[in-house]
Amino acid sequence: MPEMTVTVRWPDGRVVDCYSPSLVMHDHLAPGTTYRVDEFTQRSEVALGEASERVRLKYGFACSASAASFESIQRIASAFSAEDLVEVLDMHPPLPSSKGSS
Repeated sequence: MPEMTVTVRWPDGRVVDCYSPSLVMHDHLAPGTTYRVDEFTQRSEVALGEASERVRLKYGFACSASAASFESIQRIASAFSAEDLVEVLDMHPPLPSSKGSS
């Protein structure tokens, strides 16, 4: 199962990498996009929940790293107001179709 990292800039300027055990994050977030803190948190919860479920279906157990990533997002988000903005700087690896063809 391909793992990925989502790099975000929080409203205070802090840049943080968020881990996902699945590329499903691409279904919910986009690099170069800014989200309100509450929307980013909600999208992350759904995406990381789906990622954990994919791990459970493949290996028979939920992904504790996915849960830890969401707990970290929640903890950081709680320091800001819902209307503050989070920017998705990068998502690595990109989806294969977004690399372009040669």
